[in-house]
Amino acid sequence: MLGCGASAKFAGQDVAPAVQNDLLAALLAHWEIDRPDIVAHDFGGLTALRGLFVNGLVHGSLTLLDAVAVLPSGSPFYAHVRRHEAAFAGVPADIHTALFRAYAQSAAHAPLPAATMQLYLEPWQGPVGQAAFYRWIAQSDLAAIEALQPLYRRPDCPVTLVWGEHDGFIPPHQGDELAAKLGAPAPERLPEAGHLVQEDAPERVVASLLRVLARDRGPASVRPWC
Repeated sequence: MLGCGASAKFAGQDVAPAVQNDLLAALLAHWEIDRPDIVAHDFGGLTALRGLFVNGLVHGSLTLLDAVAVLPSGSPFYAHVRRHEAAFAGVPADIHTALFRAYAQSAAHAPLPAATMQLYLEPWQGPVGQAAFYRWIAQSDLAAIEALQPLYRRPDCPVTLVWGEHDGFIPPHQGDELAAKLGAPAPERLPEAGHLVQEDAPERVVASLLRVLARDRGPASVRPWC
């Protein structure tokens, strides 16, 4: 997703949710992929859903992991950063690192190994990465969700929802609400998992994906994008 990972990061960059689904549409067009199997987590879920209902993309299947998709949305930390982006972007590097580590760990149910924590931290370090982290949060406004919710309906592809039972960022009941709006089965709740289900319960997540592919597409591969 633009502004994340190894993608470009710069001052004044537009990384709002409305940009991300246009990027997804352009990427799928560039790859010339017909009816892809999409797997999306957190704001990736919002991007995938906006791709469906705003851009008119056609997915072969859609698997949403603890997706940002219904209101209310956003932690108190997100709300605070939105009001004070510049102050957070300018804190000393060691303070930023401590804040990020605490934030990332709060997304997981089990302690994150040091090597895993470093993988999450690395793109957001240094003057460019630190500013990009708070820019991403500041631009993650609620308007994109508010505009999308009235468009929800049963999509023309199978939808699977997977949710961490201990997700403190997006509570499981919001997964139930999203399933109802999409006419999808109730989310598969993963015990002993928080928001970062891919870290807390990787085997269960992989098993869910294999079931989706076997049920809907036969032997296939998933080309990950977020």
